[in-house]
Amino acid sequence: MSIDQALIEKITLEILTKMQTGAKAAPAGYGDGIFETVDEAVAAARKAYQELKTLSLEKREVLIKAMRDVAYENATILAQMAVDESGMGRVSDKIIKNQVAALKTPGTEDLTTQAWSGDNGLTLIEMGPYGVIGAITPTTNPTETVICNGIGMIAAGNTVFFSPHPTAKNTSMKIITLLNQAIVKAGGPNNLLTSVANPSIKAANEMMKHPGINMLVATGGPGVVKAVLSSGKKAIGAGAGNPPVIVDETADIEKAARDIVAGCSFDNNLPCIAEKEVIAIGSIADRLITYMQKYGAYLISGSNIDRLLDVIMTVQEEKIAEGCTDKPKRSYGINKDYVGKDAKYLLSKIGIDVPDSVRVVLCETPADHPFVIEELMMPVLPVVQVKDIDEAIEVAVRVEHGNRHTAAMHSKNVDHLTRFARAVETTIFVKNAPSYAGIGVGGEGFTSFTLAGPTGEGITSPRSFTRQRRCVLVDAFSIV
Repeated sequence: MSIDQALIEKITLEILTKMQTGAKAAPAGYGDGIFETVDEAVAAARKAYQELKTLSLEKREVLIKAMRDVAYENATILAQMAVDESGMGRVSDKIIKNQVAALKTPGTEDLTTQAWSGDNGLTLIEMGPYGVIGAITPTTNPTETVICNGIGMIAAGNTVFFSPHPTAKNTSMKIITLLNQAIVKAGGPNNLLTSVANPSIKAANEMMKHPGINMLVATGGPGVVKAVLSSGKKAIGAGAGNPPVIVDETADIEKAARDIVAGCSFDNNLPCIAEKEVIAIGSIADRLITYMQKYGAYLISGSNIDRLLDVIMTVQEEKIAEGCTDKPKRSYGINKDYVGKDAKYLLSKIGIDVPDSVRVVLCETPADHPFVIEELMMPVLPVVQVKDIDEAIEVAVRVEHGNRHTAAMHSKNVDHLTRFARAVETTIFVKNAPSYAGIGVGGEGFTSFTLAGPTGEGITSPRSFTRQRRCVLVDAFSIV
């Protein structure tokens, strides 16, 4: 090996090592979209917005292409950083999520113009930007959300102030920095995406109230969605889900089992679209469970279910007034220390050792069990047996809690599929496939990690981040 070749390999190794751990370096000197204060970050984004407005759609697509390329090229490094920093998820699945966000998020082609012409002239409806968008991102998808929202919001002509979750801030800062660098290298303005070096609840609240922010987009739990909807600004809220999956007696049972395990275990159940509980017709439930074990699920029962509940969930009992004979009501919550952890790790906490090939903890429970009612965001999958399709639909709709987020069904009966889809009214309804097909992973259609059920935009795309503008020309351009 020549000296030059050895030097090149050494430099390459150093660069890769720094990229894996170097996100912490971004705040040290700032730049590339990272600022000390919210005021500075919003001011920079507003200045960049004025520059972006002068660029053609063709040039905007050049910048988006650069964003796609850098996100795809760094998908592995970003996935590893996310798991290392947050302690959640699976690197292999986060790679896929980063890649699909880079490749399948729509660009400017999503912005369509409407036109009417007649005796009185011509009217155009075009999609115009809001300005500077304040986007709150979750720890569960710290890079994927930045990639897809960054591409979509810039495609729509906006700039973005990102408010990342503090537990994944270094990973989010890294992708913001990489995207800005790619944009500038492609001839675009700097600071199309901005953030602060130390994101916090205080900084997020300051951003939401900032007069320089024109629109808010929140991807996260009910608390953050409620906050943006109370801001007085135009807001898009992508809230929680608790997706049920029904399996009826007409389904391909083996395929259903394989698909459900794959969807439930994808990134350790962090995606809000992932299967959270199975509602199975009794006549096929045992076969379904047997096949699920074949494809990577580990079945627990009896006291082990109770022990797991004590580990992964918190319990509070209401105080009962003295002399009252009523039993105290229990409320359950999620132990956040176990969100996004591997099934093997969860089982180890109750003394069960399993191979790495186990991806899901499986159990049978009644419909009112906390594992069914609460969105766990862990690869723990309760199976509820029911007598027929009527009961299956009733239970599934009830445990979805009206989130209108995601539901799935495995069936060859079109009437059953139609009835459930109409009853559950979710933004995404997946038939005979893993849940992630609903966002374009192995299914047709574009990708988004901001699914706006509460505010009704559904699966967001660039057009979601625009406002309609009407241009009317009277007595001209009508040639009929």
